Amino acid sequence: MKTLRAKILLGFGASLFLVAVILILAIILLLRLGRASDAILQENYVSTLAAENMINDIERQDSGVLLVLLNFKEMGFKEFRESEVSFLQWLGRAKDNITIPGEKEVVEAIEKNYTLYLQDISQLQLGSNSNLNQTISIYYDKVLPRFRTIRDTCIKLRNLNHEVMYAASKQARQLAEQAVLFISLIGGVTIIGGLSFSLLLAHFITRPVTELKNAVLNLAQGDYTVQVPVRGEGELALLAEAFNVMAEKLRHFHEMDIDQILVEKRKSEAIIRSVDDGLVVVDENLLITNINPKAKAVFQVEDEEAQGKHVLEVVRDDRIFQGIKYSLETGQSPRIEEGEDILTIQHGEQAQHFQTAVLPMRSRAGGIPGAILVLRDVTRLKELDRLKSEFVMTASHELRTPLTSIGMSVIMLKESAAAKLTDQEREYLEVCHEEINRLKALVNDLLDLAKIEAGKLELNVEKVAPDFLARQASTIIKNQAEVKSITLTVELPADLPEVLADANKIVWVLVNLLANAVRYTAQGGHVWLQGEKVGEMVHFRVQDNGPGIPRELQSRIFDKFVRMDQGEATSGSGLGLAISKEIIRAHRGIIWLESLPGQGSTFTFTLPLSR
Repeated sequence: MKTLRAKILLGFGASLFLVAVILILAIILLLRLGRASDAILQENYVSTLAAENMINDIERQDSGVLLVLLNFKEMGFKEFRESEVSFLQWLGRAKDNITIPGEKEVVEAIEKNYTLYLQDISQLQLGSNSNLNQTISIYYDKVLPRFRTIRDTCIKLRNLNHEVMYAASKQARQLAEQAVLFISLIGGVTIIGGLSFSLLLAHFITRPVTELKNAVLNLAQGDYTVQVPVRGEGELALLAEAFNVMAEKLRHFHEMDIDQILVEKRKSEAIIRSVDDGLVVVDENLLITNINPKAKAVFQVEDEEAQGKHVLEVVRDDRIFQGIKYSLETGQSPRIEEGEDILTIQHGEQAQHFQTAVLPMRSRAGGIPGAILVLRDVTRLKELDRLKSEFVMTASHELRTPLTSIGMSVIMLKESAAAKLTDQEREYLEVCHEEINRLKALVNDLLDLAKIEAGKLELNVEKVAPDFLARQASTIIKNQAEVKSITLTVELPADLPEVLADANKIVWVLVNLLANAVRYTAQGGHVWLQGEKVGEMVHFRVQDNGPGIPRELQSRIFDKFVRMDQGEATSGSGLGLAISKEIIRAHRGIIWLESLPGQGSTFTFTLPLSR
């Protein structure tokens, strides 16, 4: 038996064969037509062009003779000689391109008459002072008739070639008409044959395919008892048998697995309801498909108010909405800066704080059918953090006064009792003085950080030139760098635009970053302070060629009390980078670290441009 593939190939093969025949014939006819066109151009174009130019040249020579007769001898002789040279050149080309019957005789007649014409011209004795009347008489009796004979013969040559070109063009046109007629006939036969075959093939294929399509639609709607009639023994019959087997297996699987699916669904819903954190499940259309009791309490909605609603109608927070959209589009959780992932819900006079996270759901096929919004109640942690900040602020204030008193006492002892003390006692006193200063710096840093975390940081924001900030910071740190023979390079473009910033706070950040770079860079090292415009922000960059920061510290470098262990270089409170981060965040910028151990570190922060 012939397979469906063989039948289709046979029918289309015949059609392709006819198309190939038409293509070959069309190429042959086009080549013939092209050769006919080339013959018109190659054989007759040169002769026609030569005749045209000889007509022009003989007329110009006659004009030259008349100019001489009118006593414009110099101009006339020049015109005659130039035209004579051109005439002889074109006559030579005409003799070299004799291709049609009768053309040779015409060219020979032109050559013969032109020779006689030149002889007649010589009889005029144009260069002598001969009798003018006699010269004019010779012109009219001999020269003018000879000129007309040459011109008429050149015209005859041109017309002869025109007639041949017209005949060749007519032949090419007839050939083109024959080609169009022939191709049209063959094409018509091919179209009729192909159409007939397509109708037969469509009837042969579409009937079982339509039956199969209807069966698939019924199956998709849940009718697992559907069956397709099996006709013949070809591939379509095998496809119908395979579909019937599949439908039967799906029916058995559906009957067996539906209960298990319902059990799993109930189990998932029970888990969602029992989780302490708030959960909102959203599909790919941003519609809520599930919400647990905790989330309902947070947003003060019931099931019927939330199910099937757009997530923005329930959550009413654009930042979270944008995070869910990003997760559905990319399949990744949105990146949210620390502190910006907190959602505050006001219930009367009480405020609840929830840490939010958006997690994409993935199907086995790799698709993103939805996303989950997780709400973790951090109200108690926020309260503890507030209490901690208040304690730190209170403790720091309480420590300030005794530390100041102790410091003053130590200074007085150093000044008044230094002569009575031994060298070891003076050394102890100096250590005591240094430790008091360190504790005072720590207390000041703690107070600054507590103010920032409590939202009490006051910023005097104004337009500031980045060059001014860089110069202020580099001037402050210059002496420390010179002590260690460290080269401090400031590189800022002259056209760097102004930024919106509190100058004192940003200079403090730059000084802190530069001081760290100088502290951890070896003797004779290099520190750079750079700036550049990137989009709507200005990037400040502090780079060094020191030992770099270990990878295990890089993720925590902006946390409180994190310091590198570098022996004698280790000093400070470990709060500088934490304070710097909060100051930059208060300016609507960000700060980050790039470092490879052994290759130095680069701290970069951004500030917005002034509008």
